[in-house]
Amino acid sequence: MAVYSMTGFSQATQGSANGSDETAPRTAGAAGGVTVEARSVNSRFLDVGLRLPDELRGLEPALRELVGAHFKRGKIELRVVSQRESENAWPQPQPDQLNRLSRLESTITGWLPLARPLSVNEALQWCRQGGSAERLDEAALAAAREAVAGLREARGREGARLVAILTERIAHLRELAVQAAPLVPAVVKRQQQRFLERWQEALQNAGAGGGNSNAGSGMTADALRDRALNEAAAYALRIDVAEELSRLSAHLDELTRLLAAGGEVGKRLDFLIQELQREANTLGSKSSALELTNISVEMKVAIEQMREQVQNIE
Repeated sequence: MAVYSMTGFSQATQGSANGSDETAPRTAGAAGGVTVEARSVNSRFLDVGLRLPDELRGLEPALRELVGAHFKRGKIELRVVSQRESENAWPQPQPDQLNRLSRLESTITGWLPLARPLSVNEALQWCRQGGSAERLDEAALAAAREAVAGLREARGREGARLVAILTERIAHLRELAVQAAPLVPAVVKRQQQRFLERWQEALQNAGAGGGNSNAGSGMTADALRDRALNEAAAYALRIDVAEELSRLSAHLDELTRLLAAGGEVGKRLDFLIQELQREANTLGSKSSALELTNISVEMKVAIEQMREQVQNIE
């Protein structure tokens, strides 16, 4: 299943919108034409806006149902423009229209014998207006279906581009994690060594040495050394980022799986991006080496780029 963006645009026209479309359906061409523009931007939920001419207000429920059947998220606007035939253009009366008009005239003259007969011009004007609304509705619905399908395709094409960008960012984050992994043991060992050296200096300054007891604490130098090792081990646990790197890798695996599965994954991707950001922040805060700090900064930049793209996914 594909991944869809929430941004896109499409346009469709049904009927003789330009007044010379000989390939348009006869029913639509008799009433004019309809152009539908569909545009979409990102939104947390589905927000449908309709801009309809007065003669097509009755189509609002059908159009909302049509959009809701194809999209789940996004701010979508459907703009419908009706373009009737020019006033100077001759209408094409249909037999059923002329039959109805004849019956109406017979009824009226039966009740009002002095009423004058309809002129050809009046009959043509009646045929132009009578029954055109239904044909315009048909053209509007057909154009709307075509525009919605086009918008779906446009969002699919944009979604494919977003997947390519996200896949590239995921690969970059994996490379950064690979670079950080071998640095962790070395950083921990280096910090332990520094801790012990400073502890030893403190003991020497306090007068502890050899196997003699420390007058201030009553502890031997060996006992103090064991305590220093314990403190160094506890400190090493606080700065060890192996767990963060492991969780980050797991989140990247889940992101890859969701992008491959497709469908309505935008909200789940957004949650995973937040988790990635949390791991990168923890990595930076626990880092005690410039190398890991730089990697953490690069990770945050890549994750922020991903977040901006994920905001556009349905």
